[in-house]
Amino acid sequence: METKLHDELKDRLIETNEEFRRMAEEHHAYEERLNDLASRAFLTEEEQVEEVRLKKLKLHLKDQMEDVILNHVGASQ
Repeated sequence: METKLHDELKDRLIETNEEFRRMAEEHHAYEERLNDLASRAFLTEEEQVEEVRLKKLKLHLKDQMEDVILNHVGASQ
């Protein structure tokens, strides 16, 4: 799918689909926390575990969001 079309569809789903919007907000929160962790010179062992867990959660949400986008495209064709 073309990037511009993909981004437009994602924006439309954020506006119109409550579940997609929740996933996008959660994905963004994970990204912000990961950026915070990445900005530190050293991570504690707990922070390292949290970083790995957040990366997995963020990837899982991204996959779920892509599924919604692909199902939306398929349903509109």
